[in-house]
Amino acid sequence: MSSTIGPSAPSPASPDGLITIYGTTTCSECHLARRIFDQQGVQYDFIDIDSDPSAVDEVLKRNRGRRSVPTIVFPDGSVLVEPSRRELLAAL
Repeated sequence: MSSTIGPSAPSPASPDGLITIYGTTTCSECHLARRIFDQQGVQYDFIDIDSDPSAVDEVLKRNRGRRSVPTIVFPDGSVLVEPSRRELLAAL
């Protein structure tokens, strides 16, 4: 499942303007997203929602009540949810 959600309020988790990846350490799609960012030299904040209850609330809010990861929030407020490799590279 992949979806794009248009611009909204900037993520409170990344006031420094970095991309924020909400995910878990056991999620293979989260590992893929982080690997792509690393390979492309893109800086990001990774927030493990399993260890941060407020991050779970943020993911639920951005995904209409679903705990979908990775949820990737860009500095302009746009969001990618469970993107494919192609979608993620296109967004970068």
